[in-house]
Amino acid sequence: MSDVTGVRRLTAREAIGLVADGFTELPAPTSEYAPDGPLSWHGYDAARSRAAERTGEEESVVCGRARVGGTAAVLISFEFGFLGGSLGERTGDRLEAAYTYAREHRLPVVSLVATGGSRMQEGMRALVQLQRVARQSALTRAVGLPQLAVLRDPTTGGGWATLGAGADVILALPGAQVGFAGSRVRPPDADPASYTAEAQLAAGSIDAVVPPEALPGVLELWLRLLTRPSTTPAPPPPALGRAGLPATGREAVDNARSPRRPRAQAYLDAYFTHRAPISGDRTGGGTYPGTSPDPGMLCGFGEHDGRTIAYAAQTSTATRPAGYRTAARLIRLADQLGIPVLTLVDTPGAANDAEAERQGAGAAIADLFAAVAAARTPLTSLLIGEGGSGGALALAAPDNTWATPDSYFSVIAPELAAAILKRPTEQVTATADELRIRPQDLVELGVVKGVVSPDENE
Repeated sequence: MSDVTGVRRLTAREAIGLVADGFTELPAPTSEYAPDGPLSWHGYDAARSRAAERTGEEESVVCGRARVGGTAAVLISFEFGFLGGSLGERTGDRLEAAYTYAREHRLPVVSLVATGGSRMQEGMRALVQLQRVARQSALTRAVGLPQLAVLRDPTTGGGWATLGAGADVILALPGAQVGFAGSRVRPPDADPASYTAEAQLAAGSIDAVVPPEALPGVLELWLRLLTRPSTTPAPPPPALGRAGLPATGREAVDNARSPRRPRAQAYLDAYFTHRAPISGDRTGGGTYPGTSPDPGMLCGFGEHDGRTIAYAAQTSTATRPAGYRTAARLIRLADQLGIPVLTLVDTPGAANDAEAERQGAGAAIADLFAAVAAARTPLTSLLIGEGGSGGALALAAPDNTWATPDSYFSVIAPELAAAILKRPTEQVTATADELRIRPQDLVELGVVKGVVSPDENE
């Protein structure tokens, strides 16, 4: 059987073999089931027997313990050849047992999903398995264990709406069908390209599309990062730019706006030995027009001194609503997993065009403020460039924000402050001084803890 790209679909055990070593299958729960299922659907038992003979499996999922690289995990792999990878009561039994085992042994859960949805021959008894799976996922999340999903072809219906879209990190194989509506129940005029992994990535609903040959390494990195949190707060990075402090507010602004000033990418490259990005705000409607989710906010997890620190970094552009929502998602996930967070503040302010307002700019900023305020894991912030009003402050850690010498923070840009006060343009420089926006001013005002210096060893 082939997927939409013409490539043969992997069986459940082939998918396991692609990413894992030393797989040990968990015992299947034993339960009594009525002949032909809860609906007494004529021929259902015979269909199950044919599926078992054809695939060598007794159900549509195979669950077990394995090692992915150096990390032990519980793997759930769907067998699409068994009644379309559909979910029934026996599937629910196996999934519940797998999640329970994961919690008992403090293991992350990795779902290799390929399913057409709930099993029609079991009616509503099949559909309510989604509630059962959602509860197991919630219980696992509550004890701080990560859940990852790899979307194979197809991932539709309840499988997408629970094990797939409900995971903390979502990867997908190229060209996989991904969507709540399966191919046979979509509107006749629906664009098939909208139901693909690539479309879900563009909509901010998954984190990455990964070729099969790269999947073992990518999954290994993710599991390593999500299960080895730093035990101490993130130290602020050393400054990468100029060492001297600005003499005036105007100089502080010019330094921060200089095209030669190091940006977030340079700081992340210097701080982390390995990184894995997350992508998207999971709302499906807040993407940056014409591109993937806001490129002005970089979020993910990285390795610093052998341990994991999460990061959210502005890239000196006006931050879009999707960027704020992605950063809030990152902070909440890091908080759930007990991983410290580093944020890099650098924006002239929040995007304020009409499209940003339609996408809920105010609500997105409020959500990020709330995520920062509620976080129990330690947050560290470094102001590396422009700190433009509330759009910058939303990403700053209260009482643990630092600044580089080539940065500034202001309630409003000096040019806009002068305009509001109806001052002529020649008074912008004086206004910048009055606002006290230099790094050393921010220390005196108690807004930042200190000014970081360049690393003398660099």
